[in-house]
Amino acid sequence: MIKQARFNKKQQVVNELVRQIENGLMEDGYVLPDEDQLAQELGVNRNTLRQALTELERRKYIARSSMGGSVVTFDGIPLDQKNGWAQALASTGARIHTEQLKLESVDRPELTLRFGLSHFIMLERRRRRSDGTAISLERSFMPATGGLEGLPRIGMIDDSLTITLAAYGFIGDHGDQWIGAEPLNEEDAQLLGRPAGTVFLKTLRTTYDRHGRLMEHVESWLDPTHFRMHHSFGASA
Repeated sequence: MIKQARFNKKQQVVNELVRQIENGLMEDGYVLPDEDQLAQELGVNRNTLRQALTELERRKYIARSSMGGSVVTFDGIPLDQKNGWAQALASTGARIHTEQLKLESVDRPELTLRFGLSHFIMLERRRRRSDGTAISLERSFMPATGGLEGLPRIGMIDDSLTITLAAYGFIGDHGDQWIGAEPLNEEDAQLLGRPAGTVFLKTLRTTYDRHGRLMEHVESWLDPTHFRMHHSFGASA
């Protein structure tokens, strides 16, 4: 009954927005209010609204964009990171080789205040171009709970962190990313084959699942020769 009620709510939103569009109340190029405002106007929660907007997009009533955020690009091509760096880079056509350097349990006390835990499973990976040049180094920190604590022993599924996390019930829903520039320390410089002090882009990306659980915190060092940040602003619907 609850699922049916949610479906009915979503359908009511779809029907109302279709009515407004077809009656000319929302003309071509009309920009919808932000999700909080629109959800409040329609008397539904944001999850129901998003489901309705997805349905409208599928039916070609609206077009949504990711404007308003910042993305990382590789050689000028935006990287869709929701399925992980490997897939994002592969989608650009780049011939990139990924090396797994470590998969182990670690303690990060400095993250306790932010995430409420200090024990993580850490996956360290390095990516190289076809000529052997290292272009990125990343360390993914996952909570050592929910079965993930066994990963150092059993390994990942199909060498994919995204697939592995999904198998344990962690599917990304929302998060944030910070991008800056920092000089490489001795250890990271050695792994990347660069002199210590070389400035790389550094990104901190945190992903939570739909239940609000921490899923993954990733620290990446990216060669600025290839990686850049692209920022867009405004909104469209």
